[in-house]
Amino acid sequence: MTMNKLLSLLAISLSLSVGAAYAADAPAAPAAKSAQQSKMATCNQDAGDKKGDERKAFMKECLSAKPVAAGKTASPKQLAQQEKMKACNKDAGDKALKGAERKKFMSACLKG
Repeated sequence: MTMNKLLSLLAISLSLSVGAAYAADAPAAPAAKSAQQSKMATCNQDAGDKKGDERKAFMKECLSAKPVAAGKTASPKQLAQQEKMKACNKDAGDKALKGAERKKFMSACLKG
């Protein structure tokens, strides 16, 4: 039964990835990911090398976690990622990048 749930989670992740890729290529699609897609990407990255039930439990907890409300403290990792996103977004705006160029720049900026 756990394998079925793991496969379902994998199918959902793949569907979101394919949907995000399709939406990014659509001419009228916004450049930003939806909140749920961002959350899925962050949780997948944070899950790291976890396998099986450990990963499934982590993903369930991570995806069901509420966003940090105003006035509450975020983890240092979350704050660092937010600052990095702001800086990359500002740089892309300063360079007036659009579409695929912006996506490529943001990807490289957030990784580096």
